[in-house]
Amino acid sequence: MSPSLPDGLPVPDDGALPPGAAEGASSRPLSLYVHIPFCSVRCGYCDFNTYTAAELGGGASQNEYADTAAGEIVFADGVLTAAGIPRRSLDTVFFGGGTPTLLPTADLARLLGVARRRFGLAPEAEITTEANPDSVTAESLRELADAGFTRVSFGMQSAVRHVLKTLDRTHDPDRIPHVVRWAREAGLNVSLDLIYGTPGESVDDWQRSIDAALACGPDHISAYSLIVEEGTKLGRDVRRGVVPAPDEDDLAVKYELADAAFRLDGLQWYEVSNWAREPGQECRHNLNYWLGADWWGIGPGAHSHVGGVRWWNVKHPRPYAARLAAGTSPAAGREILDASTRRMEKIMLEIRLNSGLDVEAVSEGRRAAVPSLVEDGLIDAGAAATGRIVLTDRGRLLADAVVRTLVD
Repeated sequence: MSPSLPDGLPVPDDGALPPGAAEGASSRPLSLYVHIPFCSVRCGYCDFNTYTAAELGGGASQNEYADTAAGEIVFADGVLTAAGIPRRSLDTVFFGGGTPTLLPTADLARLLGVARRRFGLAPEAEITTEANPDSVTAESLRELADAGFTRVSFGMQSAVRHVLKTLDRTHDPDRIPHVVRWAREAGLNVSLDLIYGTPGESVDDWQRSIDAALACGPDHISAYSLIVEEGTKLGRDVRRGVVPAPDEDDLAVKYELADAAFRLDGLQWYEVSNWAREPGQECRHNLNYWLGADWWGIGPGAHSHVGGVRWWNVKHPRPYAARLAAGTSPAAGREILDASTRRMEKIMLEIRLNSGLDVEAVSEGRRAAVPSLVEDGLIDAGAAATGRIVLTDRGRLLADAVVRTLVD
């Protein structure tokens, strides 16, 4: 959910999908993403579609938001049914933001309940919410688990106070072990999100964050390098020279440090920036994105994808609420992905996974580059011999370069 959205093709008021969207749908998982666009404070590095005001008017307040988002879940069910897409239970549901846990637990439970009644939940469905460490209590986490949530992803980011201050994060890092313990006591799987490469973060600072995260014994860790986005406070500070831009060599050192520590603790990488203790603790919701499944994104600015059709909702909560109240699609535009685009995206996404990419997904002309990538130590020789393209440890650091070599 970037600051600006593409124009795309117009979307019918009823949201009708083109006939081709139903082709092969029964073999694809269906996921639901629910965007909660509210935050108590806007972080300086964040370019997500979020708002700090509790009352935006026009049906877009925090108090009314659950009703509005529930309306889109009902709308989604109608669109998929009208398109002749076979009914599928939801494989995963992911509440993201923003800060989903700024809403009352009862609202999150109610939204999940609407999704359950409209679509059904697959056996062992993965139900995740993101949460800031200062936006939950032991009681609220128990209530989420009782409502059917199975997983919580805490935005830890760092264990070092001056790093959190640079990121405009307001939580107390000492609270992390407590919220993890509360989540475990509630029966939830726990993921911790980390960011490395913040201006002023030393290698020792990053090591402290790694150690603090691992001391909590999480089931899953995401570790992303800081990306300086245009239009953010951090982006303006970097452009003016107030803070330095992230250094690529520093980022590489920190990635290798994290990967070695995570492996030693029993966490294995399954995607370039994600590690899980067991295969069953990988984030299935994100895997569905990376593997090209179907998902419907609920909320302002949310993106959806069904059968090669991708669309995005209007950005601001007020017109989003108004369109749903009028019974019309909240989508701002859409695109129908052609074969070339779908192949390019398949390569870009699947190559980031430890399962790798079938070499047949690469055009015949580009397959000739595979031996040189093996020779350069970027893709695994054994996997290549079986027709798979799997990144080596070095290849993960240079994944973008590998993609550029393989994409037409």
